[in-house]
Formats: sequence, structure tokens, C-alpha cells
Amino acid sequence: MKNKYDIIVVGGGFAGAAAAISAGRQGKRVLLIEKYNCMGGAACYDLVNPFMPYMTTNPESGERIDLSCGLFTEIVDRLRALGGARNEKRSLPFNEEVLKYLLNTMAIESGVELLYQTYVTGVCKEGDKIKAVKISNVSGNSEIEADCFIDATGDANLAVMAGCPYQLGRESDNLCQPMTLCFRLAGVKGYNADIKAKINELYTEYQSAGKIKNPRENVLIFRTLVEDILHFNTTRVVKLDPTNAEDVTKAEIIAREQVFEMYNFLRENFEEFKDSTLISTGIQIGVRESRMIDGEYTLTKEDLLSCARFEDSIAVCNYDIDIHSPDGSGTSHYYFPKGEYYTIPYRCLIPKNAENLLVAGRCVSADHDAQASLRIMPTCATLGEAAGIAASLALDKGSDVRLVDVELLRSILRKNGAKVD
Repeated sequence: MKNKYDIIVVGGGFAGAAAAISAGRQGKRVLLIEKYNCMGGAACYDLVNPFMPYMTTNPESGERIDLSCGLFTEIVDRLRALGGARNEKRSLPFNEEVLKYLLNTMAIESGVELLYQTYVTGVCKEGDKIKAVKISNVSGNSEIEADCFIDATGDANLAVMAGCPYQLGRESDNLCQPMTLCFRLAGVKGYNADIKAKINELYTEYQSAGKIKNPRENVLIFRTLVEDILHFNTTRVVKLDPTNAEDVTKAEIIAREQVFEMYNFLRENFEEFKDSTLISTGIQIGVRESRMIDGEYTLTKEDLLSCARFEDSIAVCNYDIDIHSPDGSGTSHYYFPKGEYYTIPYRCLIPKNAENLLVAGRCVSADHDAQASLRIMPTCATLGEAAGIAASLALDKGSDVRLVDVELLRSILRKNGAKVD
């Protein structure tokens, strides 16, 4: 490991992995710092699966139009080639163990240096310029310098350490969308749509009778690549702060209780589950929403509803505005018409009070409603790819991310196969 890099990326989720790989492919010396032992983010740490829909349909021809393209398309294609994903019409189930291996491979191919099992604990800053990050790992405490930085932590941790302003959760009360601990059951026999309907019917009865504590309104189940293993994204912890360590600890405890509540409910009431085994939970509870930076532009619900087009657009999305109630039960949706989508401007990646820092992933500058749509992993990958290339272009001009030639950025993204407008 060197003492100085061109670009340091903090966080190895889809945004961070895409940022590091794309910057490395631009010929820059890149270090990616991750607190766990792999890249993959929510897919690998939280067991979030499958990829949510990242495409639309031409209303006239019926032709599928992929929206999260570029580097994300390459990841999916290479996952399939390794047997780690299937070709589904909408959502895309995948094998996270294959994903971990693939992202390592792609990063190393791109010349990225990886530093796992490492926490960033602070920054060294002169004026509005970050000079170095402070890190802690088994080797001890140290500092690493870079000319440009990318915050892909999901919680905007680096931006907050650098003194950048942000919004937490819903504007009216700062409540965030619920946290969820995903889990999987093996040995499930004969599960089908009829069984799913019966599960939800009885779940509603039990919940009304006070036999189920989980406030979620239904049971959300996905198939996996393995025939008798089902994936559950159905626990729900509300009114706790994902950026408060004590609250997160409470959330982990409550969610694990909900996992066993659901597991016992299924085993005791459905023949298909009586011999099932709880085989895994996420190594951390999943966070849908926490901090969003106060950027040069804040993407709003109105922008999404009007399918806004921005001159500095670097990514597009049409995933529904999917808001799991921060208060308790209920999930609201706004679905975009066929063929419609909105764009995300480069300015949403630029935080205030830091000239050489970009932010990518679910913590970009957006309001509560807009974030509820752009937070999915395919879109985070496109934001990361844009951030990695933009950081590289910034270095070519000094390091100020506000001076990036956005048309050049957009042209490079297009050349890479990304959809920017």
C-alpha cells in the first residue's frame, strides 16, 4: 500500500466498486477502502437480492430498454458467464458469492488496490480540500493521502467527516425508511404462488390478533438460484436512526427476533416449511435510507414525476418511488409509465464544503421521495461509474470536481455503453 493515491474510494458497495473500477480504467492510481472482507455492499453484507427492475419498455414496439447500463451491464454479463445470475424478465436473482469473486477480479484487472477490514475514522482537511483520510485496521492507525476522494459509504460518512451538510431521512421529521434484516430458508418443498397467497392471508390474521409483532403489512419472498432455498426481505424495524450506533444495535436485535418469529410461523403452519432450515441472515441489517448530502442540486419528487431531463445528466432511472413507511405498516408506490424515466444530474454527486470530494450511491443529494427510487443497486452502480470517471477528469484539471467538463464526462459514459439521457 502506498502513502499517496490519485483517488481514494471509501465503501465497496455497487457505487464504490463501480467508481473504483471506472477510475482505474482511466489510468488513475486508485485505492478502495472497505470495512468488510469483500465488495458488493447491500448485495453481500445485507443479503439484498435480487436486483430490482432497472429497465423500461417501449410502449409502441414492446422492446425492452435497459436503463442501468455501462459497467453494470458488464457486471451482469460476467455474472451470468460464471453461472452467478439468471436472465429474468424484470428482477434478477444472483449468487452473491460469485459476485464477490467477480468484483475482486474486475478491480484487480483495472489496477485498483483493495484495502479490506479497514475503517475510515476521520479526514485531514485544508480549507475545502481533503488531504488525507485517517484509517484504523489490524495494522494500527494511519493516514493515506489522495488528490481526490469518493464517498460511497451509503451513509455519507466521509462527507460528514469532511463537514459537508446533509439531510437525514424524511424532511418533516427526519425519520428514515425502515431497516430490514434479510434471511434465507433452505429445504422448502413445493412453494408456489398459491402457497404465497395463503401465507399472506394467515400472516394478516395473526398480525390482527397480535400474534405477529412485525409491523410490515405482508410477507415478501423471492426465489433464489437454488430450487429449495427462499429469500425473505420481510422484517421491518421502524423509528430508529441508521446513523446512531445504539439505535442500529436495537434494530439488529429486534430484526433477529422478527426472523425467528417468521421462521416459526412458517414451520408451524405450512407443510412446505415444516422441515426447512434457517441458513443465513445478513451480516448487517439493511438500510434503505439515512443521510443524503446537501449537494449542488437536490433531486426532488417533482423532478421524478415530470421525468426531468438535465443538461448534466449522468444516469437515468425509472424504479418506482418505493416508500416503506417510516412510521410502521404500509408501503407506497408510484410506478412510471412505460417508456418513461428521469435523469440524475452530475451536480447531485457534488457535496458542499469540499472541492475534491464526490458522493455516489444512495446518499447523493435527493429528497426523501426521490431517494426512494434511485437507491437500488443497479442505479447506484451507474452513479459510481460516473463518479469514478468524473474524479479522473477532475484530476486532469487540478482536482476541483466542480470544474469537470460534463460533456466530456457524458461522452465517456456513452462510449462505455452507459445511458445518460
